[in-house]
Amino acid sequence: MNTSVNLAGVVLKNPVMEASGTFGSGMEYGEFVDLNKLGAVVTKGVANVPWPGNPTPRIAEVHGGMLNAIGLQNPGIDVFCERDIPFLKKYDTKIIVNVCGKTTEDYIEVVERLANEPVDMLEINISCPNVKEGGIAFGQDPKAVEAITKEVKRYAKQPIIMKLSPNVTDITVMAKAAEAGGADVLSLINTLTGMKIDINRQTFAIANKTGGMSGPAVKPIAVRMVYQVANAVSLPIIGMGGIATAEDALEFILAGATAVSVGTANFYNPYATLDVVKGIEDYMRSKNVEDINSLIGLVK
Repeated sequence: MNTSVNLAGVVLKNPVMEASGTFGSGMEYGEFVDLNKLGAVVTKGVANVPWPGNPTPRIAEVHGGMLNAIGLQNPGIDVFCERDIPFLKKYDTKIIVNVCGKTTEDYIEVVERLANEPVDMLEINISCPNVKEGGIAFGQDPKAVEAITKEVKRYAKQPIIMKLSPNVTDITVMAKAAEAGGADVLSLINTLTGMKIDINRQTFAIANKTGGMSGPAVKPIAVRMVYQVANAVSLPIIGMGGIATAEDALEFILAGATAVSVGTANFYNPYATLDVVKGIEDYMRSKNVEDINSLIGLVK
């Protein structure tokens, strides 16, 4: 039975990874999850300099998921290279580094620093607010998507995954822009913008006012967007958004995703990724599926 998948020449032993920002860089989950059993580990967002993140409170529970406005708090590329890469290299899994920035130059600085580091792929988080464009996210303007993809590709030694924002009118326009810019892989969806108001305090539940909505409630939207993108471009897709079980993951694969990311579920079930790996294998046995690749995009 073959569970291995190919993302732009990088072969993962299975299609399961965790979503950036829900797993640290693997250290926090090392005692629960044997990282050797995951197809890849995706790091928390890494910037060129340390980012303090947003003021607290930064997380709020909502029905069917959660809102977060962490603000991509991270210790910066120097600490990441010294501390996190050596830790991850101890495991037999692929390393995907999530890269964030406030300007195109910020992204390029990180990408250049990682060129000679032993990491397998770079996931470019274009949901970051572009300070030069007045705070609109890079990923909400197709011209900006294509331009930043092209720039990052000029400097990157590893294959590039462009992480698409769902906060757009037509996700396929953004996907085609990333493809035109030379992206190797797409990942989607990032969080949906949401808000919660605390009626007792009569104020916003999150200091940032809005936050990124994730969890089970976003899954049907994510599956729809992955299906649309899979039928609009010819790039491999990492599907994510509300995946908590193997059944969830298989929906994304049947819709056209080559690999899947487990996010919010890690917070309440630290074994979620391993449960998904095992569940996919059980499903393949029960359906007499020899090769997981035969399931990718099977539903037309």
